[in-house]
Amino acid sequence: MLAKLKRISLGNWILIGMLLGAFVGLFLNFYVSNTFIKNVILVDNVFYLGGNLFIKLLKMLVVPLVFCSIVVGVSSISDIRKIGTIGGRTIFIYLITTALAVTIALGIGILIKPGLGLNMAGLGQASNVTMNQTMTDTLLNIVPDNPFTSLANGDMLPLILFGILVGIILAKLKQETQLINDIFTQGNKIMMEMTSIVMKFAPIGVFCLMARTFAGLGFEGMLPLGKYILCVLIGLAIQAFVVYPSLLVLFTRLNPIHFFKRFISVMFFAFSSSTSNATIPLNMESLEEMGVSREVSSFTIPLGATINMDGTAIMQGVAVMFAAQAYGIDLGTSALLTVIFTAVLASIGTAGVPSVGLVTLTMVFNSVGLPVAAIGIIFGIDHILDMFRTAVNVTGDAICTLIVSFKNKSLDVDLFNEKKPFKKT
Repeated sequence: MLAKLKRISLGNWILIGMLLGAFVGLFLNFYVSNTFIKNVILVDNVFYLGGNLFIKLLKMLVVPLVFCSIVVGVSSISDIRKIGTIGGRTIFIYLITTALAVTIALGIGILIKPGLGLNMAGLGQASNVTMNQTMTDTLLNIVPDNPFTSLANGDMLPLILFGILVGIILAKLKQETQLINDIFTQGNKIMMEMTSIVMKFAPIGVFCLMARTFAGLGFEGMLPLGKYILCVLIGLAIQAFVVYPSLLVLFTRLNPIHFFKRFISVMFFAFSSSTSNATIPLNMESLEEMGVSREVSSFTIPLGATINMDGTAIMQGVAVMFAAQAYGIDLGTSALLTVIFTAVLASIGTAGVPSVGLVTLTMVFNSVGLPVAAIGIIFGIDHILDMFRTAVNVTGDAICTLIVSFKNKSLDVDLFNEKKPFKKT
């Protein structure tokens, strides 16, 4: 029995924790009338402690994880100068598609209003960080007065800018700063391992958060959660089947239907594995069969698995609107622009492993003053959505690679247009 339990994946344990938490919360809501047991012991102490302890562990990770990831990511990305226009075009397209993704997500969230009716205003406090600032203030606040103060206070936008500058300088000085570069690389590995350890407590944290929420909300809390799932799936579908094909036709005049027919197996593999990194070899092989030069794909696909997280950006955009509506917070134009900017930069520091986007989501929330406790509500269903997000992420990597390869005359168009997939002999 114990061996079977050990074989259950972390994502499934999180899902189990969410369902059990919702069930326990609903049971307390409708069938437990003793307020001392229900509220004093369970809701306000046991569940509050378990849920908020997990949230604090997540918040503990954000600053060092994002800072190290940004520095390491930018210092390695800066090597694109060696391959000139290929690197420039690749990064430009990746960042543009990510910005489009989060913009689409925010639009869907504003239109469908997934968090409306959840009424979580009494369950957490919002900080007034960006919501009431002007756009000028937002731009000025990106530059830190003191980077160490930003590190200590968790001010994410100044932290990201400082991390980008450090990464650029490390790449420029190269061997002269190899020791510092190694420190950041090893620090990034430490933080990723720490993230994995903290995530092992996610099922307990999610259980407590869900139980506390539904003990007070009841069945009416299920509808907003369903609307949240719907918003994310709609955003992912638009990105995968409208934005990507449009870009492919616009820049290459290639047939997107032909692409999807030959790429569908890679999308299914990404869906089942929930990790962009694991899909890299299969993605590169599939693109080679479509006529893409391995010289191009060997650079663009691993880079895409690191910085091209359109699916994650969509989730983060919808999550921002979900939380803002649930807590009754009206985000202004500058706050929405901050979300777009932060989500794009966060994608650079998001590793291609399952559910790590939820860790950087706390950074996006902090950038506009949203309570990170709202993440606990969507945590339990994230594993399912993460599978869809990963499929979209690797599709974006492939589309970008086709465009860059075509523009650099490294694509065999005749091979791409063949009805039967190319097989190496």
